[in-house]
Amino acid sequence: IGCFYIESPAMRGLLRRLKCDNYKTLVAASSIIRPGVAQSGMMKEYIFRHNNPTKFEYFHPVFEKELGETYGIMVYQEDVIKIALHYGGLSAADGDILRRAMSGKGRSKAALQKVKDDFFISAAAKGHPEQLSQEIYRQIESFAGYSFCKAHSASYAVESYQSLYLKVHYPIEFMVAVINNQGGFYRTEIYVHEARMAGAVIHTPCVNRSGFETALYGSDIYLGFMHLQGLDSKLSQFIAAERERNGIYKSLEDFINRVPMGIENVKTLIFIGAFRFTGKTKNQLLVQVSLLMNNFKPANRGLMLIEQPAKEFKLPVLERSVFEDAFDEIELLNFPVSCTVFDLLKTRFRGDVMVRDLLKYHKKEVRMLAYLISTKQVPTKRGNMYFGTWIDHEGAYFDTAHFPDSLVNNPFQGGGCYLLLGTVEIDYHFPTITISRMAKMPFIPDPRYSDSEKRYTTQHNIKQDVSSTHRQPYPQDHEINLPRHRMKF
Repeated sequence: IGCFYIESPAMRGLLRRLKCDNYKTLVAASSIIRPGVAQSGMMKEYIFRHNNPTKFEYFHPVFEKELGETYGIMVYQEDVIKIALHYGGLSAADGDILRRAMSGKGRSKAALQKVKDDFFISAAAKGHPEQLSQEIYRQIESFAGYSFCKAHSASYAVESYQSLYLKVHYPIEFMVAVINNQGGFYRTEIYVHEARMAGAVIHTPCVNRSGFETALYGSDIYLGFMHLQGLDSKLSQFIAAERERNGIYKSLEDFINRVPMGIENVKTLIFIGAFRFTGKTKNQLLVQVSLLMNNFKPANRGLMLIEQPAKEFKLPVLERSVFEDAFDEIELLNFPVSCTVFDLLKTRFRGDVMVRDLLKYHKKEVRMLAYLISTKQVPTKRGNMYFGTWIDHEGAYFDTAHFPDSLVNNPFQGGGCYLLLGTVEIDYHFPTITISRMAKMPFIPDPRYSDSEKRYTTQHNIKQDVSSTHRQPYPQDHEINLPRHRMKF
């Protein structure tokens, strides 16, 4: 999670299936994840051959000689050209037409048809069986338009490898950089979760510790003001700049005197806990800001020649619960920091099985309670299905598959926690749960409100990452029909 090009559920699953532990496998994975390889069925075959190197034969001696590094499977653009030249006997000029077609620089149908005709004529002249040549050219056609050249895959893998190195050796620092980068496959909340799992202590924004971006002090992470809903970015930057120029804010009154901010924005900072250094509760600060700003004159704002002591008000002690803070955070950040989403559920049930035990449950039904991270819609021949990515109560990730017939009565209902019932399928060391039933679990009522309607609205701020693909459905195993043994004629 957080690493360049390899953090999506599909890529993480592929790397697990390949038991990727070296740069060369990472380079290959960067290419076979592309649509052309998967569409042709070669991604599945590559996974099989990588895990079972003694259970297949090369199509032809040319494949063993030219593509031995990738188990006889065309993974890179260069592989397509190698087979076209060394198996099909095409000329270098025809090879260049193929290269241009693969790179999108020239796809003349007439030129490509001539290449195809030349391929079969030359292959026949070299004595190759037509059935084998048909199978090989099918792979070339389905793969060529989407493939990476090896240098491209290698350069992507360098970035991925460097990201992995940094995450392993500097996990907290790396995740703070990812958060501040404001990009990636997932929303900010997931990268905050990763940092917490790496040992960081997460803090909501603080006027004396946070900047516009998220700040790191040892293992303490202070979220940046840019993550606050409704707070103007110029004001966010001004808070940190003023602190750098004239020192930390000593009190709420000192802050109001130095920062040109209206009462609503100050209240936003109070609700997120940005003035907790004062030792006062949020409710006390809300009373104080009203007393200070109701008669405040903007013309008086600025540092005084002789600093006046902050006015002290006798404030009532109004305690707030951690759940009130959590709902404040959901409203302003879209996720809680003071506790986990699981702590906000009405139920105390946390699932019968945790992610760490899933490999023991192949072909068995399990019941899990999990927090939804992302969904991806993909087409199948029976209609659209979804893949889901989740976090269990212990913070570990797992993936689910939701087929069209299951989704009819068990649809996704937005972000939050769900009770899941499904069957575990282990595919080359990687578990996926095929869901048969699921239900969204309710949060406790928002304790900040007495109004029955408002008590259940804030939880709708909980997000999920949604994506979709419009590619053609991947072929089924029986449709791929890639020969694993030399074809007999």
